[in-house]
Amino acid sequence: MLTSKLARAKKAKAVPKFRNFAAWSAPVILLSGLLSGCATPPPASDTAGTQAFEEQNDPIEPANRFFYAVNDKIDHYAFKPLAEGYVDITTVGIRNHVGDFVTNFSEPGRVVYFMFGGKSRDAGTALVRFLVNSTAGFGGIFDPATALGYQETDTDFGLTLAEWGVPAGPYLYLPIFGPSGARDVFSLPAEFFLTPLEPAPSSLGVRIFGYSETALHLVNTRAQFIQPIDQIEATALDPYATFRSLYRQERASQLQQIDQRNVLTTPDWFPQPAH
Repeated sequence: MLTSKLARAKKAKAVPKFRNFAAWSAPVILLSGLLSGCATPPPASDTAGTQAFEEQNDPIEPANRFFYAVNDKIDHYAFKPLAEGYVDITTVGIRNHVGDFVTNFSEPGRVVYFMFGGKSRDAGTALVRFLVNSTAGFGGIFDPATALGYQETDTDFGLTLAEWGVPAGPYLYLPIFGPSGARDVFSLPAEFFLTPLEPAPSSLGVRIFGYSETALHLVNTRAQFIQPIDQIEATALDPYATFRSLYRQERASQLQQIDQRNVLTTPDWFPQPAH
């Protein structure tokens, strides 16, 4: 789903400064939002209104809408024009390879998340994908692991916390990063460490690579969703509420897929068991 993908921008030594700041400041932003701008609940006599208010689970909606408006301006004047220019000078194939590279960069973190979530088979799949694509796939530019039967498996620290029984908590809209929640916001500091660049010695080359990977990731991701986002903003009566709903649906779907997928599977190239 577009909202969750746009929300996630994937550390210590090589992470660009704004991501460094955002990773550590996100929980602080959550706290300040709770203290600064809260939505006013309907009176107890309004049963339907109270139920709707609780279902939205957006107690700091005024602050969230403010950050949504800020993000929308930044996107309109910066990210979207860059993404449109990027689409003009690249092909679909190139953008797909960039996406494969960025995905491969996230695989080590997924190994850890799946292990802590008790999903050993998915952890193994993520590990095999990283090893195969980093070598035979020339650093992840290509995805031979999928052709071997090891399909991409997506997760993050927020979903790991969900496996531990941590509730989603109130909705949160972060500057730059977009839709999140009280539980999911802790994915940012987790991803701060779980990156192949984290253990690398600090150097100019590593820093340049980190900045370049971040910029390419953001622009390539935004380019994937130019038309869907334009359509939502043009047709939805309340785009903010629409993105909020889509984000929650996507997170619920991801968690369900993880639970359903963690079953014994056989790669396509291995003799299949008789049914």
